[in-house]
Amino acid sequence: MTGQKNAKLMDRRSAAISNGVGLMHPVFAREALNAELWDVDGNRFIDFASGIAVTNCGHRHPHIVAAVADQLAAFTHTCQHVAPYENMIELAEKLNEIVPGDFEKKTAFFTSGAEAVENAVKLARAFTGRNGVIAFGGGFHGRTFMGMSLTGKVAPYKAGFGSMMPDVYHVPMPRALAGVNQDVAMAGIKTLFKEAIEPARVAAIIIEPVQGEGGFYQAPDSLITALRALCDEHGILLIADEVQSGFGRTGKMFGMQHYGASADLTAMAKGLAGGMPLSAVTGRMNVMDHVGPGSIGGTYGGNPLAVAASLAVLDIIENEGLCARAEMLGGVLTKRLNGLRTSIPQIAEVRGPGFMVAAEFCDPETGVSLPAMANAVKEGARARGLILLTCGVDGNVIRFLAPLTIQETVMDEALDILEAVMIEASEAAHA
Repeated sequence: MTGQKNAKLMDRRSAAISNGVGLMHPVFAREALNAELWDVDGNRFIDFASGIAVTNCGHRHPHIVAAVADQLAAFTHTCQHVAPYENMIELAEKLNEIVPGDFEKKTAFFTSGAEAVENAVKLARAFTGRNGVIAFGGGFHGRTFMGMSLTGKVAPYKAGFGSMMPDVYHVPMPRALAGVNQDVAMAGIKTLFKEAIEPARVAAIIIEPVQGEGGFYQAPDSLITALRALCDEHGILLIADEVQSGFGRTGKMFGMQHYGASADLTAMAKGLAGGMPLSAVTGRMNVMDHVGPGSIGGTYGGNPLAVAASLAVLDIIENEGLCARAEMLGGVLTKRLNGLRTSIPQIAEVRGPGFMVAAEFCDPETGVSLPAMANAVKEGARARGLILLTCGVDGNVIRFLAPLTIQETVMDEALDILEAVMIEASEAAHA
């Protein structure tokens, strides 16, 4: 499914681009539309990656293309710190309205998910006057030094980069297969308070409502409720990292809407702007305003082209009912995967809300993780024209991130490919 042009570009990439920039598929894109992608050799692929949960509205949605084109005809960049623009205010107003939390909010714009997380931590530390931050094992929060420090996985994110940021602590994330539940997670925090850091020194607890890179583990209702109560008791801010779980992916606009509690600060990116680089932090007004002018921001933050795309994304999600469609598509996928568990005993668990679904592979007799099988499914799917991504601390999870706009005929085609590949990989693993 690759070809000579892909092979030549792989050679050029190897010679020109840092080895540290990972690559999941040796496929160089030429064109993409909705849930389909064509490479430079003319091969067609069904895209179950969406640029890692970025193109939730599909590739080249006409409303996004038109919005960006209109903005492009006016101006591309003036810098939010120099000559700001109305559409950025409009987007902030909308995010202040739709981000979970029954309190007055303000928003600040950045460029990447890591920047959003970094600035959420900066705001929490400034507001509380404290340094400590608690994160969860398996979580992913970016590749900057604070992002790496918060991330609960060493290889490849932390390995070889020296000391991490101080005053960052990790507790277990609930994982049914590992025997970790909400009680274990909360006990981990209580142990930290006894052995490592007193609550009065903790500025924030950060959590992904559904872990992305960590394997699509959804935080239990009881955990979010307990975290909210703990934060309120000790004056700690709760940060929701919605970078991968936001904008319709879980069946709601934000993952935190699945709970009866809300975060003080919400970091977002990826699906926010449909492929354009944009991130944001939305949070309590008094927290967002506690810092002085110039202390947060960035030259490219809130780029007008990306802001125009984001306003179009919000329109599409609402007008096309993409949250409800995520629930429907996720139900179809989950039913198909669960139906295969008898014939594929290595499927240890199918999980995730909405269309943020994953399948984890383990040995049915020993429970040992099977990263080789997950990789075989990924590679076999690509050979048949389906792009998949792996994830998880052990690399034994396949995550499914197709656009929420995927055509049902294309979805059916993808599921047929997936079933065939998984059966083949199961038989090979068993042999």
